[in-house]
Amino acid sequence: MVKITDVARHAGVSPSTVSYALSGKRPISEETRRRIEDSIRELGYRPHAGARALASSRSNVIALVVPLRVGIHVPVVMQFAVSVVTTARRHDHDVLLLTQEEGEDGLRRVADTALVDALIVMDVQLHDGRLPLLRALDRPSVLIGFPAEPDGLTCIDLDFQAAGEVCVEHLAGLGHRVIALVGSPPEVYLRETGFAQRVVRGFTAAADRHGLSSSVHPCEAEPAAARQVAEQLLREHPALTGVVVHNEPIVDPLIDAFEQLGLRVPGDLSVTAICPDELAARVRVPVTSVAIPSAEVGTGAVELLMKKLGGASAPEATLLPPRLTVRESTARRP
Repeated sequence: MVKITDVARHAGVSPSTVSYALSGKRPISEETRRRIEDSIRELGYRPHAGARALASSRSNVIALVVPLRVGIHVPVVMQFAVSVVTTARRHDHDVLLLTQEEGEDGLRRVADTALVDALIVMDVQLHDGRLPLLRALDRPSVLIGFPAEPDGLTCIDLDFQAAGEVCVEHLAGLGHRVIALVGSPPEVYLRETGFAQRVVRGFTAAADRHGLSSSVHPCEAEPAAARQVAEQLLREHPALTGVVVHNEPIVDPLIDAFEQLGLRVPGDLSVTAICPDELAARVRVPVTSVAIPSAEVGTGAVELLMKKLGGASAPEATLLPPRLTVRESTARRP
């Protein structure tokens, strides 16, 4: 690894002079500065984050705000986080992960320091209390998710409303007339989390458009809860032949529960899901699904942030269209 002393020796100056050139703490001649910069390029020296911050008045750090609230499926959240970190490193930025549910106070605490240059905010609610502060901050931000009123903000996400619609369109095209959405845990809806509300909106709108009988059932992310919901659905909707699942941990337990109750998938019941592709493909009955494009969304969020940090304009709304992959869990209505 090239050190500051190597640069100093190559440029014919003292290590302190190299430090001054990086930090700007003391004036040095233009000729000396050029010689140091040439040596840095030739040797491939990379100043540490503190030196870069002093030289640029930036920290080269992004805050990723991911409050780990009840009902959040952490493995999927971490897929987004890994994508953000990987893309940020390509832009020579580090990521500070903030997981406490501190709301506006937590954002203000970080924004009032020189810790970060910009923020990416996840788990966005329709009427999120953090939005007024984000609009007023003197540093850029990007939301992974859409509030009810996104004006003046930069947002990116899967089009979850269209995802709900695509699942229903697929079932309707197979002739299913009675369908249900097994959704996120109840607390996710009580918080008015944007993505969950939009799935319900798309599911209901598409079912109404096709004249289908439909119902929505929040479900805790536990196998026992999946069994209870399956029993409730068969009791209240005996003609049920199609299910959309928007709750990653219960995709497999729900299929098991239905089959234990006497319904074969897909012979008697077709199941679709909104979940990561790797989950949909590895369950016992591979599930027809709309993928959650965590890598694409995380990368897109960082790229939008880099545009804003560079002074360029960025689109306020980026909605990724849903992509449905047909697998073994859906068939024509019996």
